[in-house]
Amino acid sequence: MLSRFSPKDLGRGFTAQNRVVLPPMASGTAGEDGVATAATLAHYRRLAEAGTGIAFVEYSFVDASGRSEPNQLGAATAAQGRALAPLAAALKAHGAVAGLQLTHAGGKTERQYSGGVLMAPRAIAVPVKDRTLEIPTPMTPADVRLWREAFHAAAARGAEAGFDLIELHAAHGYGLSQWLSPLTHPVPLAGRAELLLAVVADLRRLLPDKLLAVRLGGADFLPGGNTPVETAQIARWLEAAGVDLIDVSSGVGGWRRPDTRQGEGYLVPEAAAIQAAVAIPVIGVGGIESGAYIDAALNDGLFAFAAAGRAILKDPSAFRATVLTPPAASRTPADSPRSTA
Repeated sequence: MLSRFSPKDLGRGFTAQNRVVLPPMASGTAGEDGVATAATLAHYRRLAEAGTGIAFVEYSFVDASGRSEPNQLGAATAAQGRALAPLAAALKAHGAVAGLQLTHAGGKTERQYSGGVLMAPRAIAVPVKDRTLEIPTPMTPADVRLWREAFHAAAARGAEAGFDLIELHAAHGYGLSQWLSPLTHPVPLAGRAELLLAVVADLRRLLPDKLLAVRLGGADFLPGGNTPVETAQIARWLEAAGVDLIDVSSGVGGWRRPDTRQGEGYLVPEAAAIQAAVAIPVIGVGGIESGAYIDAALNDGLFAFAAAGRAILKDPSAFRATVLTPPAASRTPADSPRSTA
C-alpha cells in the first residue's frame, strides 16, 4: 500500500523522498527591488524543516510588467536570480526536490506595481471576489513575445540558481490563467491553451534535464468558466508537451475555498479528475493537514502528492514530527521506492 512516506520517482534523475509537498505561498519578504532578503532565506530555512518530498519557492515575477505586489520575489534580473540560489540550497538541504514558481500577473495587478503596464489577452477585467480590477490593455504580438522571452530567461535563472523543478503559475487568475479561461479569453479551448503550451515548449527545449510543472486551475468556480472536463484536456496537452507534474489549484476566480466545500481536500475533486486523465503525477491541495487523509487519498488514486501549505506554515517542525515521521514499526525495507500513482 502507498503512504505519505512512499518515495516517488519523478523522472529525469529526481526522486521525491515522500508524497507531501510544500506549495508556493507568497511571503512578502523580498525587497522592493524583488531580490530575496535575509528574511526570505530565514523563511525558507524554517519551512524546509518540514521535510517534504517537493518544496516550492513562492510565485516570482518574470518581468517587471508582471509584478503584482510591492515585496514580491522576482526572477526577472540577474541580481534577483543570484539571490534565489540560497533558497534552493535551503530546501535541498532537507532532502526536498526544490521548485521555483514563475508568474506574470497579466491583468491581475495594479499599475503602481507593474511600471504602469496592465496587459492581458483581452480588454476584460479579471474577476476577483474582494475588489474590482481595472480593465487591462489587450496584448499585442510583441507582448506575447515579451512573455515568452521573460519566462525563458527566468527559468534559466532558476536552473542556474540550483532549482530542480520549474513551475509555471497558470492558476489563481494570474496571466497564464487569464489566457486559459473563457471568462477572460473567450476563444476556443485550443486557442486559450496556445500560449501556455508555447512557453512549455520553450522551457522543455531550454531545460531537458530539469523537471517542469504547471500549476493549473482545476476549475474557475465561476459561471461560464473552465470546468474539470476542459482542464483535464489542457492537462493531457501539457503531458504530451513534456510537463512532468500538474499542480492543481483553483482557476481564474482566485485561490480561496469555494463556498460549498468543507473539510480537508476541498480542491481534491478537481485534482482527481486530472489524475484520471494523465499518467504524470498530480498534486492535490485544499486544507490538507492530516496523514490519515493523505494516505487514504493516495490509495484511492486521487492524486500522487498532497500539498499541505497552511499546516506546514503554522509549524514546520511539528508537521514533520506528527505527519512525516514514520512510526518505528513501519521503517522497514518494504518502504522502497514505488512507481505507482
